[in-house]
Amino acid sequence: MTIRKNAFSVIERVFERHGATALDTPVFELRETLMGKYGEDSKLIYDLADQGGELCSLRYDLTVPFARFIAMNGLTSLKSYQIAKVYRRDNPSKGRYREFYQCDFDIAGPSEKMAPDFEVVRILTELLEELEIGDFEVKLNHRKLLDGMMQICGVPPEKFRTICSSIDKLDKQPFEQIRKEMVEEKGLTAETADRIVTFVKEKGHPLTLLSKLKQEGSAFLENAGSVDALNDLEILFNALDKSKRLDKNQMARPTETEVLVSILGNDVTLARELAGELWDAGVKAEFLVNKRLPKHFDYAKESRIPWMILVGEQEIKEGTLQLKHFEAGSVVNINIPRENFVEELWKRLNP
Repeated sequence: MTIRKNAFSVIERVFERHGATALDTPVFELRETLMGKYGEDSKLIYDLADQGGELCSLRYDLTVPFARFIAMNGLTSLKSYQIAKVYRRDNPSKGRYREFYQCDFDIAGPSEKMAPDFEVVRILTELLEELEIGDFEVKLNHRKLLDGMMQICGVPPEKFRTICSSIDKLDKQPFEQIRKEMVEEKGLTAETADRIVTFVKEKGHPLTLLSKLKQEGSAFLENAGSVDALNDLEILFNALDKSKRLDKNQMARPTETEVLVSILGNDVTLARELAGELWDAGVKAEFLVNKRLPKHFDYAKESRIPWMILVGEQEIKEGTLQLKHFEAGSVVNINIPRENFVEELWKRLNP
């Protein structure tokens, strides 16, 4: 439970950093909603009776409630997130569950081309970095590019979706097994399947791979849908490259704390007093009480907190505070009066 709460806290912090509003839709969705989407005989309808005897269903996903919220409230745009339990009635395969948490981040309404796509990918990478799960790889899909590849390889249009479902299994199964499925079960020619493999094996840095797909003589340039997709992806990849997706040597900040109130000694009352003044002013602050100065510096460094208010015996006698700003490879020290330290700090936080 503690791990889950910490993970949710990180996720919510990143979502809210990007201006998303928390959205909470009802736990029990009307049965008619799911019937309309999945059909009356669908195994996905998990029937229950509420206290009034009305037949209801457990929430299957968060997308339908989000769409209904938009429609019922007449909204033209919204950026929101939901983290909630959802339920499946079908027989889950190994490693899957009937009850699990779903995490949605949604952007609805008009926008600049590829802007929501860019932000969603950026948010995803921020989340994975701050959750510290280790190395990860983000895979992007553009339906027009995939359809263009199908056309180039000679896949009949009516088989596009079923062949795509086979390709989706490449993360879990070797291509030879996928090829056998496409040829023997789904009716592709061996030549078409072999053409597909030449494309799906392409890997590399997004902009490098994009350049290869757009070079003169590329089959993708002869397909209108593929050209649209490549132009979209160029916008996206350039935006991501310029925004710098955190590299492996760059630590993500584990907290949004702006100031660490450091008390050299054991005066917890003073620490709470100073931190309280900062909180009242809307400053994101923490306090640490310890007699050893290295403990304070180590904590600020590990948490990547940019500012520190340091108070020792000398500062208490003089009625001053040491304001420290941690810059790359150095620490800037400023002595400020105790009585107006919030004002002085606020000026520096909001130049």
